Formats: sequence, C-alpha cells, structure tokens
Amino acid sequence: MPLAGNGGYTVRRYTLDFDWRAPRTPFEAGATVSATATQALSRFDLDFAGNTLHRVTVDGAPAAAERHGDELVVTPAKPIPRGSPFTVRVAYTADPTQGRHRDDAIQDYGWVPTPDGTVVCAQPDGARMIFPANDHPSLRAPVTFRVTTPPGLSAVANGRLVRTDHHPDGRTRWTYDSEQPIAAQLVQLAIGEFTFVDSEGPRGLPVRDVVPNALVADTEEYRSLTPEHLAWLEERLGPYPFRRYGVLVGDTDLPVALETQSLSVVPRDDLLGDRVDAERNLVHELTHHWTGDSVAIRRWSDLWLSEGHARFYERLYSDEHGGADLESVMRAAYERHDQWRHDEGAPAEPTDATLFKVMRYDGSALVLFALREKVGEETFGRIERAWVTAYRGRAAGTRDFIALASRIAGEDLGPFLTAWLYGAHTPPMPGHPDWQVDPAQG
Repeated sequence: MPLAGNGGYTVRRYTLDFDWRAPRTPFEAGATVSATATQALSRFDLDFAGNTLHRVTVDGAPAAAERHGDELVVTPAKPIPRGSPFTVRVAYTADPTQGRHRDDAIQDYGWVPTPDGTVVCAQPDGARMIFPANDHPSLRAPVTFRVTTPPGLSAVANGRLVRTDHHPDGRTRWTYDSEQPIAAQLVQLAIGEFTFVDSEGPRGLPVRDVVPNALVADTEEYRSLTPEHLAWLEERLGPYPFRRYGVLVGDTDLPVALETQSLSVVPRDDLLGDRVDAERNLVHELTHHWTGDSVAIRRWSDLWLSEGHARFYERLYSDEHGGADLESVMRAAYERHDQWRHDEGAPAEPTDATLFKVMRYDGSALVLFALREKVGEETFGRIERAWVTAYRGRAAGTRDFIALASRIAGEDLGPFLTAWLYGAHTPPMPGHPDWQVDPAQG
C-alpha cells in the first residue's frame, strides 16, 4: 500500500462528528484534523475515499479540495509555514453502505452493517472510508468521537465515555475520548441496541463489554474470561498497556475479529461455539494490544510482528488450557512453510494480496517459536518483555526487533532471523533435526 499515509505534517488530534440516522442510510458527518506542518505546505493530502465531500476549510478559510483516487488534495488559501499548527475541517455525507473487499482474511471492511446499526473494521486501509485521515499503521493521534444516535440506540468508540447529551427530540450525543494516540486502522465506532457490561481486570483495570441486547446471556460465559486472559498475558508481557479494555460483540457475519484499540470487536459466532476456539480468538485480539496496538508496526511488511505474536500467544495459551499441543501445531506449520513462502512471500516480505494470509499468522508464529528454540525459553521471555517495554507507544519494525533480540540474547541473531524472515526456503528448526519441510508445489 505505497500511497498509504502522507508527509508534510503530523496530526495532533482528530475530532469526528457523526449524525447517525438509520442502518445503511447516509448521514451528515464532519472531521476536524488538528495538525502541525513539518515543512512549508502550499498543499497537502489526506487519505479519504468514498462518501460525498461538501466543503473543506483550513484555519476557518475556505480551501480548494480535489479528489484523486483515495487522496483528498487540499490547497489552503495561503501557504502554511513550517512548524505552524493548523486546523482542517472537512464536511461530508458519510455512506455506511460503502465498503471494500480483500481476498485474504479481512474480506469485507470499512463500514460493516449490523441489523440495527454498524461496527467499523478499518484494517488495513479502510479508515479513509470512515473519515479523512493520515491512514498509515505507524502514524497515531488521539481521537475525539461525537456521535448522535436516534432513540433506543447507543454509540461506542475507542477509549472513555466522556459524556452523553440528551436532545429534546430523544436523540443522544455520545462523546468518547481515545485517551491515547491511535492508528487509523485501529479506530472503532459502533452503533446499535447495546448493553454495557462492566467488570474488572488485574489491578482494578476497567473492563467494559459492549453487547447487542439479545446476545448478552449467550456470550457471557466466554466474555467473563477476559480478566483471566489479561492476567495470563501480563505474566508474560508485563502490564496491559492501555487504560481500559473490553470486547465489542459484532452482530455480523464477519469472518475475523479485530484488535481495535481498547475495544476488540469479536463476531458473535466466535463467542457461541467451542470454548477452545473462543479463547484462542479472545487471547489473539488481546495480545495485539501489546504487539500491534501499543507497539505499532513501522510499515505493512512488518505485519508479521503483530500477527505472529498474536498467533504465538494464542497457540501457547490454548496449549496450556486444553487445546492443541503447541509443538505439534508448529511442526505442522513447519512442514508447509516452504509452500507458504512460495504462495504468500516470506514472513517479512508479503505482497498486498497476501498480507493477511496464513504466512502472517501461523507462518510468523513459527519464526518466534524458532527463536525460542534457539535462545531458550528464559531468554525468549526477556526478549518479549523488552520488546513491548522498549517500544511501548511507539512504532517499530523488523530491524528493530532483530537488534533488540540480539542485544538481549548477547549474540548476533541477524543471520538467523534474516534467513527465517526473508529467505526463499525455510531454515532448519533448532533442536528438531527430524522436522522436514514439504517441497513447494506450483
């Protein structure tokens, strides 16, 4: 996705105003982007697709705006000097019937309809379908959401509910603050007939699930496991890195869950079936809050760091709680690894079409398993805790991980990890000389 994100400025805050009306019905929307110029700007771009554009102002003055594909090119009335703060306001009609499709695990994304409202799945580049943004995984800013809903419907978004304002006509405006900077792909906004279920995690961490009214009882058994999942991950990765957490139950046919920051969206079917599968999915999305949300990826080619970690700890948890044996799962992945390299690229060399396919999940978890086998469990644990501590609240990439792992292990792991992450063929698995890779076909 070479056109994702834009240079020339940094975003200090997004403020989003949505006047929601009804499912699958366009509604009036506005976005205020507070930014600072990092160079002199005679014009600049925002990532913005779909929707109907009405007007754009910069510091209150009308600005020229042209659309080129997914880019909104804004020309202010006068140039913006380097180092100057500026404010862009974009008025538009949001269209929740618009979405996008990928042929990997993501499938349909952007606005995702529910029977009475919507959830948002912005990963990887769908935030631009929701609001004008600097839509790159390494770029983050805090977000204020102001969402007005009809009587009987609630709104939820990342972070903390700041206030609710009840209008004379029965409509309600919900204001949320993300509390911490957030990448556009991890934004969540949902509207529906919801019940808010409060509980508590380790050290009093606020946990709030957001559940469609009809699904509260049926999903309670698995949702109630979140404090246990938090405690298990904190033992391995250190304190949970955000101020609150919760599960948003998506009343949709989504094929995958998503680690939207502080409020993971999990499809209803994931919470209505087998416990082992449900816990795998819940632990996967929660793990992302350390690796993927708090430690953001520097570029999309680094996605293995996010999905590989989430899959590794999901599999490890499952192994310890009645699921498949981790070593057996990794051996099966090892056998297929050359085929995945052939079809989907090496773990750190994906193509856009194969970004969210199995190599970034089990194939990348296998890299972490190989590292653990090479350096030992104790050193591996120190690497993992150092990774999420050193880069907390920052973006980091593959080279950063290799350098940190080498420092913690006290040896140069560059050749070892480079072969695993970029090589055309899968290297031998440390400690398992009997493991064999099936030849790639096609």
